Amino acid sequence: MLAWLRKRLCSDLAIDLGTSSTRIGLPGDGIRIDEPSVVAVAKGARRVMGRGAAVGKLAYQMLGRTPEGIQAVRPLRHGVINDFELCEAMLRYFIRKAVGNSAGLRPRVVIAVPGFISPVERRAVFNSAERAGAGRIWLIDESRASGIGAGLPVSEPLASMVCDIGGGTTEVAVMSLADVVAAQSIRTAGDELDEAIVRYLRKRYSLRIGPQSAEQLKIAIGSAMPLEHELTHEISGLDTASGVPRKSLVTSEEIREALREPLEEVVDCIRRTIEQCQPELIADLADTGIVLTGGGSQLRGLPGYLTQHLGVPVRLAEFPRTTATRGAMICLDHLEKWQHSLDDGQHSL
Repeated sequence: MLAWLRKRLCSDLAIDLGTSSTRIGLPGDGIRIDEPSVVAVAKGARRVMGRGAAVGKLAYQMLGRTPEGIQAVRPLRHGVINDFELCEAMLRYFIRKAVGNSAGLRPRVVIAVPGFISPVERRAVFNSAERAGAGRIWLIDESRASGIGAGLPVSEPLASMVCDIGGGTTEVAVMSLADVVAAQSIRTAGDELDEAIVRYLRKRYSLRIGPQSAEQLKIAIGSAMPLEHELTHEISGLDTASGVPRKSLVTSEEIREALREPLEEVVDCIRRTIEQCQPELIADLADTGIVLTGGGSQLRGLPGYLTQHLGVPVRLAEFPRTTATRGAMICLDHLEKWQHSLDDGQHSL
């Protein structure tokens, strides 16, 4: 009765605290928040613009376009908080937006975080979430949340493998009997793919563009495998030789070449994870394959590229961007089943 009443007064929250985007889901109600992890502040004063509302989509529009007195900041880098004050302000804004009127109660939250972060970095997430208005807090590794959210049989005595490619990190894990048996994490993911495009265009065309333009280019014509009909896209930037703006026509073949090295790093990360497994689990993977999750996994042809290089079947999860959030929501919905595998902060230091 008390649990039912509490749920009526204040919803539990599942939070995917990502480098590029923060997503908040309410069990039984779906994804409520899906916004960029960006905050706009007044330079020097560290005050969030718009009376604390220049967060998320509004702040993202300011990236690279702010006047002298305003700065658009990403509070997280590679899945780790690098600006505690702004991360707290961002979380507070998103939690209030998601919960609304909570009758003064603090929501219970499950937060998906990269598996490799240190105990000190985990404690920073607990502290920021608590100061932002959360009540009871649990952390779950991103890869475990993604496996649960993708509907993999992670509780069965069978190898289930997930590769979560986010904005700042790529998390790879093999799970069996509701636990992680092998895992690897690298700081090569969506942001690094964008930076690779920035470097390529500067070297090939003497054209300087920003990460946001590179991301748009990646979405428009990027691919991991040759396309049936190759694409082109016009991009605007600064000519580094003349110092004036100009446009260039870029092809999907060129973007594929730019992405070659970071994609090879993802392949190596998956291969190292597989090598950690027992032969029986490796035999399972030959049949069950790998499931791709995260926003970075939506690159054209990526499942086929990984299948070609790894020799195991690879498929894209349904709604890959929100898989980890949905996994955290499932944990909240069945807390008695999953609570033992969540980090409650009692032994994080």
